[in-house]
Amino acid sequence: MSAAPYWPFLVYTAMVFILVAGMVIVSSLLGTRHRQRVTGEAYESGMPPTGSARLRLSIKFFLIAILFVIFDLELVFIFAWAISIHELGWPGFWGMLVFVFILAAALVYEWRMGSLDWTERAIERRLGERREAMAKRWKEAEEA
Repeated sequence: MSAAPYWPFLVYTAMVFILVAGMVIVSSLLGTRHRQRVTGEAYESGMPPTGSARLRLSIKFFLIAILFVIFDLELVFIFAWAISIHELGWPGFWGMLVFVFILAAALVYEWRMGSLDWTERAIERRLGERREAMAKRWKEAEEA
């Protein structure tokens, strides 16, 4: 196997390293140096920082974030399907219909399970249901 197909990749890699090294060297030579107290503070939208960035968030926020990422990622597949719909024809349409149906079923399941309900009353109700189910299982295990 000859090395001919690899030379563009090697040239590209060398150019990337040269560019990165050049940017680091030029910024270290031309950059300003000052040690003021506000230099290391966070700057966000022109507002002075309030409080710490180390907040303790409820698990509910992470659950919603995970659901968002899952359903947002599925949008990528739907977008790719929409671009190539003419090549896929009717089989592609029916396949995407099944895909969207599964997504809708997953969303309904999450909704019915209470994953999208943040009220304290709903949380207490779910905890009570789980306690009753565990007590029932414990009782059945003792009888067996």
